[in-house]
Amino acid sequence: METIGSCLNNKKMLGRFGLLKTSLEEVAGIAMKYIVLSILLTIVAVFGAGAAEGKEKSGTFSFYFENDFFADTDRGYTNGIKLSWISPDLTGYAESGKLPDWSLPYVRWLPFINEPGFQHNVALCMGQNMYTPEDISREDLIEDDRPYAGWAYFGIAFHSKNERRLDTMEFQLGIVGPLSGAEQAQKYVHRKIDNQCPNGWDNQLKNEPGLAIIYERKLRVLQGGASETPGFDAIAHLGGTLGNVYTYANAGIEARAGWNIPPDFGDSIIRPGGDTNAPASVLDPRLCGKYGYSLYVFSAVSGRAVLRDIFLDGNTFADSHSVEKKYFVADFCIGFSLIIHRFKLSYARVFRTKEFYGQNGNPSFGSITLSFSW
Repeated sequence: METIGSCLNNKKMLGRFGLLKTSLEEVAGIAMKYIVLSILLTIVAVFGAGAAEGKEKSGTFSFYFENDFFADTDRGYTNGIKLSWISPDLTGYAESGKLPDWSLPYVRWLPFINEPGFQHNVALCMGQNMYTPEDISREDLIEDDRPYAGWAYFGIAFHSKNERRLDTMEFQLGIVGPLSGAEQAQKYVHRKIDNQCPNGWDNQLKNEPGLAIIYERKLRVLQGGASETPGFDAIAHLGGTLGNVYTYANAGIEARAGWNIPPDFGDSIIRPGGDTNAPASVLDPRLCGKYGYSLYVFSAVSGRAVLRDIFLDGNTFADSHSVEKKYFVADFCIGFSLIIHRFKLSYARVFRTKEFYGQNGNPSFGSITLSFSW
């Protein structure tokens, strides 16, 4: 009888633990939904304020979509989406009236972004990345390939710029693991397009809150040609990211050549600190009614010295699958951009070096960005 009673008590305890776990996951899911709603409401509020300031004070909304479908593969970094909004140019964060009063002392404390004489912007973003091993048909744990993982995040960034230099300080907060929604998103899309169902998501990284603190400086190091004529430029960048999701130092350069190149800070794939699609001058084709067009090609190379990558190293605070990462990773991309009035469309093909030992083939994917400045 004591044994039966003990078993019953254990079952009750396990049932309560299961209910508690489910409740915590539901609470986390609800919290994520409220965060999404808050960011959307903030964008709408500031959009309304910025729309009345005239075209010389234009905000920029961008949609990013990346997928290895463009490289005819389905592995590694397999999909990324991102929505971002960059505010109109501000003479100062306090003078804009767009930030809550309690946040201003913290913003003033941030390095690099408060220099007098520079224009400033506030940027908001949300996105989701997903990662899978090469053989998504298998249900078992594939020990010699990267883990299944998803990353859903929200970010706020502060830009300080003139026509030659841009400093960005960004903070990203999100969730790695099942609550990122990556499993559901990939299975839904694969079902709709009648593609192989990814069967190994039960082996994905566990839920873990993620924080990334990012700084990056972009510098226009070369420029030739004038507005409304053929021209070229080159933009270098240097920065780093610190957190439990990523920790690395990065550097690179982008070269552009074409017609009526905009005086912005180049084109970027989805990456921390890379959102720089906004016009940097009233001479930008998106703000000039007479010559509102541009067409150019670009190529870029960048490298990262990686200390931590949760999508290869595994969970920080729990046991999980992991692989032996490479400490240096490089990207090379080539693409084009087209501006017609307030719209900018960019496409890039990205080629990446191997990210971990034993990886089969070099990763590659395509990146599409559509921006609208108003």
